[in-house]
Amino acid sequence: MDEFAHLRRFSQARVNDRNMDELIGISRGLIADGQIVQAEAEFLLRWIEQASSMGEDPIFKMMVSRIGDMMEDGVLDQDESAELLQMLQALTGEDGKIHHYKRPSDLPLDNPLPDISIADRGFVFTGVMAYGPRKECQQLVADLGGFSKGGPSKKVNYLVIGTIANEHWLYSSYGRKIQRAVELRDQGHNIAIVNEDHFMRFAL
Repeated sequence: MDEFAHLRRFSQARVNDRNMDELIGISRGLIADGQIVQAEAEFLLRWIEQASSMGEDPIFKMMVSRIGDMMEDGVLDQDESAELLQMLQALTGEDGKIHHYKRPSDLPLDNPLPDISIADRGFVFTGVMAYGPRKECQQLVADLGGFSKGGPSKKVNYLVIGTIANEHWLYSSYGRKIQRAVELRDQGHNIAIVNEDHFMRFAL
């Protein structure tokens, strides 16, 4: 048995925590003016690439992939800038922590989570998706015979909440969609609230 294995794991955890704290600080600085310009996106990508080489946190890997895709053509367009801003806003909470929606208490998810049928069903995506930009999630649904809407309604069967967000969801723009879905569900309409991880088990 490697007697130093536990020490390496401890050291790796310290590196991940330090990198995450730095990412929170950088992100807060970048979003302070309410917009992300290309030079800021390029800086953030370089920093995350360097940080991710020292750690194994999946958030770093996801962000390298997502921002790399945005910058692949060398231009950060308006939609990509807005998406990156939303991603960083979701990653930063007032308490400076990263929150994954993995605990049932975090969100009003259906309990138990239902099996998901995609063909001929309506979907709304909200929050930041680890899979990719929202339009890619919508295309995935379309490829499987379903359809997407901009917000919860009586014609929507599922609200899918992105993997990454902060604990203050109730006061965010995506929180309003969650509240509306809860209202519809409480009124007896056939809408389920699920997280991205659960949705992807049926979509991929």
